[in-house]
Amino acid sequence: MHPVRKQRLIVVLCVVLFSSAAIGLMAYALRGNINLFFPPAEVAAGKAPVGQPIRVGGMVVDGSVQRSDNSLRVRFEVTDYQASVPIVYEGILPDLFDEGQGAVAAGVLDENGVLQATEVLAKHDENYMPPEVADALEKSRAQMGAGNADKAGKGQGE
Repeated sequence: MHPVRKQRLIVVLCVVLFSSAAIGLMAYALRGNINLFFPPAEVAAGKAPVGQPIRVGGMVVDGSVQRSDNSLRVRFEVTDYQASVPIVYEGILPDLFDEGQGAVAAGVLDENGVLQATEVLAKHDENYMPPEVADALEKSRAQMGAGNADKAGKGQGE
């Protein structure tokens, strides 16, 4: 083999080897940061990993919110109407958090099936629309209605 070709082959092999090693190390490092979502039915069925970070979401069960008198500790349950998962959180809850509303909790599931949450997110109503957008849509509908009335009037007069 010609010395120039041999040198190019060695360079290409080194680039491939180091690139593969870098990709492998990144994949290994990111593996521990994966935070999967599980509905309460799967958690109750034992499909959620114990001791690993997960997210659980559903509706907050009415009457399940229990607040501690002397700390920020809150215990509540979320349900997907098939099963419920108890959640314990210590911290300030979001303003939109309430019984009967949607919530997502991120944390670690313990051996007793209780999610020890490090973060709680409250879902807002999917039907919510900012006032500016609602006004713009209303004006658009009014203009379309006036345009359709003009077309109907022209069609009848001709």
